[in-house]
Amino acid sequence: MNESILLELHRAAGARWREDPAGVLTYGDVPAEYAAAMEGAVLFDATTAGAIDVSGADALEFLHRITANDVRALAPGRSQRNLLLSSKGKVVFDFELFRHEDRVRIAVAAARAKALVDALEMYHFSEKVTFEVASATSAPLELAGPRSADVVRAVSGLRDLPIDRGWTSASFEGAPLLVAALPVAGTNGWRLDAGPERAASLWHALVAAGARPAGVVVHDILRVEAAAAAWGADVDENVYPQEARLESAYSLTKGCYTGQEVIAKIDTYGGLNKRLVALRVSHDDPVARGTRLNRLDEGEWRDLGVVTSWAYSFVLDTGLVLGFVKRRHQAIGNEFRLGDGPATATIVSMPVRSDAIAITGDFEAAR
Repeated sequence: MNESILLELHRAAGARWREDPAGVLTYGDVPAEYAAAMEGAVLFDATTAGAIDVSGADALEFLHRITANDVRALAPGRSQRNLLLSSKGKVVFDFELFRHEDRVRIAVAAARAKALVDALEMYHFSEKVTFEVASATSAPLELAGPRSADVVRAVSGLRDLPIDRGWTSASFEGAPLLVAALPVAGTNGWRLDAGPERAASLWHALVAAGARPAGVVVHDILRVEAAAAAWGADVDENVYPQEARLESAYSLTKGCYTGQEVIAKIDTYGGLNKRLVALRVSHDDPVARGTRLNRLDEGEWRDLGVVTSWAYSFVLDTGLVLGFVKRRHQAIGNEFRLGDGPATATIVSMPVRSDAIAITGDFEAAR
């Protein structure tokens, strides 16, 4: 089990904890934590994230050739979401990539870091490139909300903050502090990393500067309201990037990479069998991942989709799910029955929250 290094800090503060997967559920007041994300600054523990350093004379070209996004065009001090795809064009790994002057750092779940290194090594032949799992050097914290930039300035000492996936180095307690402008749960936010030794001190400093601690309950609410697909919930090895609306994580113009031919064909000819949508639920009880979405079609009840994520939506004041629905049934307003019960789920426009990062439109409708 991949536990946060701040576990004891959270427990001492009275946070409600879940054991599998390990993480803070809430600090005890979900509405207030959500309000902080809407009106102030909300703070999340992301210290279970892992890291891989890719270095060597050929590091940039190697990653550009293998991964789905345009690594070669990424300048130092910039980051991007990126994917490693299978030869069939489906998502095998989903990660953040940070360009340094002397290396590229990949941020991925710590539990998947070694597997990603092994996958990259499969494509490594004579290139001058090395891979090192560097999870032990990383302990990021994440912030979101309209006042989060003020909190970051107060703690980092920076006047001019990076924007739009930019990142820079500052100082915290005499040590390097990474400050990155990254999406957090589908909304504009920040990732700060002062390393494991100073993670607790950084947490306390951010709270003292006005950030409100929160757990995965609010993180999931924000993410689902933003219709932001997440690895392990909405994205796995059975999903094409376009199905999960991951257009920002791959390039259509960079040239060849693993899976590129399939991605290009889908973009040119369409033909996706399913697409991620958001559906308003007729109640606010949790809906299990894997619940089937059934709909009356030509006089028969048919299984036309599956739920992948659930959260209570403060915007809609009811349950909200993300799920994959088959083509011809993805129109806003289409109603489905949840499993075999009486509850229903109706497709809504997404994202449902105005401050969320805009996602791509209806792929099939554009064909």
